[in-house]
Amino acid sequence: MQEPARPGSGPAEQVVFGTAMGQSGAGAPPTNYLLRPGMPAPEPPPRKRGSGRLVAGVAVLALLVGGGAGAVGGYLAADNASSGPVSNALDQKTPAEQTSSAPAGSVEAVAEKVSPSVVQLQVQGQSSAGEGSGFVISSDGLILTNNHVIEGAAQSGRITAVFADGSSAAATIVGRDPSSDVAVVKADGKTGLPIVELGNSDSLKTGQGVVAIGSPFELSGTVTSGIVSSLHRPTRAGGEDGSQATVMDAIQTDAAINPGNSGGPLVNMQGQVIGINSAIYSPQSQGQAGSVGIGFAIPMNQARRTAEEISKTGKATQTVLGVSVRDNTDGGALIAEVVPGGAGEQAGLKSGDVVTKLDDRRIDTSDALVAAVRAHAPGDKVRLELGNGSRTVEATLAGQPVETE
Repeated sequence: MQEPARPGSGPAEQVVFGTAMGQSGAGAPPTNYLLRPGMPAPEPPPRKRGSGRLVAGVAVLALLVGGGAGAVGGYLAADNASSGPVSNALDQKTPAEQTSSAPAGSVEAVAEKVSPSVVQLQVQGQSSAGEGSGFVISSDGLILTNNHVIEGAAQSGRITAVFADGSSAAATIVGRDPSSDVAVVKADGKTGLPIVELGNSDSLKTGQGVVAIGSPFELSGTVTSGIVSSLHRPTRAGGEDGSQATVMDAIQTDAAINPGNSGGPLVNMQGQVIGINSAIYSPQSQGQAGSVGIGFAIPMNQARRTAEEISKTGKATQTVLGVSVRDNTDGGALIAEVVPGGAGEQAGLKSGDVVTKLDDRRIDTSDALVAAVRAHAPGDKVRLELGNGSRTVEATLAGQPVETE
């Protein structure tokens, strides 16, 4: 499904959530196109004498390249037949199988470490089918994924987890949080599964290398690589259907992420999971959603807190400031309403205040404030700068249970 993007502005932006291959059809598989042999080569022009010979030779080569690759090879072989012995790559022996370990910190090493723990999730709902990705967080079958990957099976649906070794198992929903787009499912009857190593998303730096692993377009075990393009990118987990409660403090990456990658891990070069791939930006003119090098992942520290709550209680708690906000004309987040008794009121916030900074983070929009709040846990203390900085308040963030229906 395709949703309008929130990280940028303009009517041509949308955020696409990469799950349901079966909802609108996966489309035809890619076709390989081959050059057709047998195309006749143009006759070479007569060679000129004197200083024009080199120029003429270059012109002949250029024409032959345009006319057909096979003709070029034949012409050059015939022209150089008397210049010496001919070497042919087909005569070389096949090298011995590579047995050395992958270099530490390489994409290959990351893939070797993490891929065994990545799972393809096949989802059958009452009226639709889809698929996405996930990764194993406990050896007895707990799998972390996106809520939007499995929500179609929340009401009398079916989830099948397909593991890297080819085995599969039915899975049930332990709990889910639509506001943070995080869910935990449990594979039935599985033990001894390889688990991922979780990293610290707070230590990420723009420009550092990352690897995405998942099942784009049902191609399980696909590995792509890139960098962290940006941090703290406010992105709505539900696209245009999502309220401000669904805004996530996303990691932006240029690692190729496509429909079906959702729920899979974004990994640093030490093989530690630092995010959950969740959404991509796709120009509205594009008929089929696909990677344009702008993907978004839920930071692992935020997802980990939610996953721990769900694993222990089946429920999740959302971090709140206790105010409703909208964009301010001159920038910042305009407080439209203050919830009586909430964290905002206790901190002294009033309707009409404009938040321009949370701790050291600049607040340009209402979504930026929501994302900054959601990056914290209930009970955290934050400093809010109002207007032009003439007033500052301290707030202790609260938490409220997340409703899934």
